Amino acid sequence: MNVGFIGLGHMGAGMAMNLLNAGHDVTVYNRTRKKAEALLQHGARIANTIADACRGDAVFTMLADDAALEFVTLEDGGIVDSLAAGGLHISSSTISVALSEYLTHAHAHAGQRFVAGPVLGRPDVAAAGRLFVIAAGERCAVNAALPLFDAIGHKTFVVSEDPKAANLVKLSANFLMASVIESLGEAMALVAKGGVDRQQYLELLIATLFGAPVYTTYGPLIAADKFSPPGFAAPLGQKDIRLLLAAAENLLVPLPLASLLRDRFLTLLAHGGETLDWSAIGSLAARDAGGQVNAASDGVAGSVAGLAA
Repeated sequence: MNVGFIGLGHMGAGMAMNLLNAGHDVTVYNRTRKKAEALLQHGARIANTIADACRGDAVFTMLADDAALEFVTLEDGGIVDSLAAGGLHISSSTISVALSEYLTHAHAHAGQRFVAGPVLGRPDVAAAGRLFVIAAGERCAVNAALPLFDAIGHKTFVVSEDPKAANLVKLSANFLMASVIESLGEAMALVAKGGVDRQQYLELLIATLFGAPVYTTYGPLIAADKFSPPGFAAPLGQKDIRLLLAAAENLLVPLPLASLLRDRFLTLLAHGGETLDWSAIGSLAARDAGGQVNAASDGVAGSVAGLAA
C-alpha cells in the first residue's frame, strides 16, 4: 500500500521502518525533519507538509497527545483537508475517548474512514514489529488496515466497530500496567526495609506466580532504580491516567485506584521526574518509607532524591 506516516518518535520510527520492511511505499512526516531523514536510506520518501503525507491510500499517526493529533488532523492543511475521499486515517496514538469520537465524525463528514489502532509495547517491541494492536472502526476500514497492522504487530485484536472503544481499551490497559508498577514498588519497599534483597525477591515473583511481561519488564527497572533513559516518559503516563479518569467520569464508573495513580504521577512530576520512565512511580513507596536511592540509578537521585528528605 501507499501509506503516509506522521510522528516519528520512539514508537513511530520503528513502526514506519517495519512498514518499509514489509514492502509498503511509505512517505514520512515529522515536525523535526531530521527524524524523517533517518528513514531515507531505507526507502522512505519525506513529506514537506502534512498534506504531502496524505496522498496515498492511508495515513498513520503516532503522536504524543490529543493536542498534537488534533492539530495534525483538523488544522488547515491537515489530514481531514488533505486525505482523499475514501482515504483511511489510522490513529495509533493514545488519546482521549472524546477526541476519538470527534475525529470519527470529522472523517465521516469528509467522506473518509477512521480507524483507531493504539498499540501495546515499548519502543524495542515496536522496532521488532511485535506490537499488539487494539483496533476498532467500521469493518471495511479495519479490513483495509489489517495488512498494515500485520507489518507492525504480532497480533491485532478487533474490539468494536466504534473507534473510540479501542482508545478506551488502551487507556484501561495502561491503567492496569500502572497499577502493577505501583503495587510492585510498594511490595519491594516493604520487603527491602525488612532486609530482603529486591533482586532476589523479584526473581522469586517471576519464577512463581508473576511471570507476565509487565513484571518482567518493569520489575528489573524498579529493583535497580533504573528509570533513564525513558521508554515511556512519566508525563505520558500521567496524561493517560488523566484521560482514563475523564472517560470513567463520563461513564459514571468510579476508579479509586486510578485516582491514587494520578496523585502518584503528580508527586513524581512535582519532584523533577518528568524526564524519567513512567515506572519511576514504583520508586515512590521506598522513598516514603525512608529508603535510599540506588547509587546506580542513572540520574534518579538528582531528580527525585528530595522525596527522601
